[in-house]
Amino acid sequence: MRPDPTAHPARVVAVIQARTGSSRLPGKVLLPLAGRPVLGWVVRAALAAPGVNEVVVATSTADGDDAVADLAADLGVGVVRGSELDVLSRFVAARDATAADAVVRLTADCPLLDPALVGAVVGAWRADPSLDYVATTLVRTLPRGLDVELVSSDALNRADAVARDHHRVHVTSALYAEPGAYRTLGLVVAPDAHDLRVTLDTAQDATLLEAVTTALGDAPPAWRDLVALLRSRPELVALNAEVRQKALEEA
Repeated sequence: MRPDPTAHPARVVAVIQARTGSSRLPGKVLLPLAGRPVLGWVVRAALAAPGVNEVVVATSTADGDDAVADLAADLGVGVVRGSELDVLSRFVAARDATAADAVVRLTADCPLLDPALVGAVVGAWRADPSLDYVATTLVRTLPRGLDVELVSSDALNRADAVARDHHRVHVTSALYAEPGAYRTLGLVVAPDAHDLRVTLDTAQDATLLEAVTTALGDAPPAWRDLVALLRSRPELVALNAEVRQKALEEA
């Protein structure tokens, strides 16, 4: 059942998926960046996002992710643990644990997340809670690594019922795999900066992020400031320009 905006204020919970078992850069979410763990950057941005009622870290029950759960607790946010590869089931568990009307999907390898972008996505859904999915990724105009996706509770249930294989790893991909199956809204920005990459998946990405945080300081950067820096410093962009993003099917 879709939330009735007249019944009670909708609860929006930011769920940060995090685990240490990266194939290309193991333990990346725990790496230090400008004096704080990468996961700490994401949690801080989520807590600062307008319209978010609660922040939860969703990690796995694998022994290696005990450190993720401990760090999340130290950062003062809730923790939900579940299947290592069935990430969608972790989001369902986080929704159930928090009684969320919608969840914002964030990933712990995106430390330069802009709280204002999260707030814009949440605000768009609050303005029309009949939307199933609101995201900055349907049409990419932002650097990869500033991704924000919101899924309504109803749509999460529907996706959980039908998602198989890589759709359970990527959580939201079932919602846009079949155009028209869900009510979606994409947020875009100008000028287009989708060619830039500020996510953390390789050692080259880590080098870029260190350089960016050295230039911009220990604070969640506004996306416009981040883009302006990278456009003015092509030598920074070159640091990870050759990194290939994995395809959805490459879980």
